[in-house]
Amino acid sequence: MTDVLAPIDLHPLLGTRRSSRLFDPAHTVSDAELTALLEAARWSPSAGNSQPWSFVVTRRGDLGHDAFVQRLAPGNALWAPSASALIVALCRVGDDENRNTYAAYDLGQSVAHLTVQAQALGLNVRQFAGFDKDGLAADLEVPAEWKVTTGVAVGRIHQSVPVDLDPALQERDAAPRERRRLDEFVFAGRFGQPHA
Repeated sequence: MTDVLAPIDLHPLLGTRRSSRLFDPAHTVSDAELTALLEAARWSPSAGNSQPWSFVVTRRGDLGHDAFVQRLAPGNALWAPSASALIVALCRVGDDENRNTYAAYDLGQSVAHLTVQAQALGLNVRQFAGFDKDGLAADLEVPAEWKVTTGVAVGRIHQSVPVDLDPALQERDAAPRERRRLDEFVFAGRFGQPHA
């Protein structure tokens, strides 16, 4: 068996991906680009092909976008409004009798597909959870069996650091990408057993 702990060359779409906060406030995402992102999400796998995801797409300048911005946590309000689009990601959790325990997992896969497609189109995606989900659900009249889960900011990375961007955000955005080593989370046979 190939040693999964050995370093490999990742596909550039994965190896160069970043979740930047430096969105270009002048960029407009096209209808074709948004459709490609949503098609990528559409074709992701799901348990029993249930496809328990929905997206509410809001673009900078429209009423839905303004409503989303009003619900952002203070830290996200510093950068998210500059994104070309803010997408509300929802999963269908069902009701007490028909609970979908894999809905959030499947939604995550669909957003991962959307993210890779965005990278292929030269777009930046930053996912976030810091916003008033219940308030936004009420604003959007989300049915009870659906759960507002995360936000997805989409746009182009600004070619220079905006002068008004908070210095702490600039520093965080410029920091090297770091991930845990594989041997910290890949085990053999049972949890905690080092993979040989």
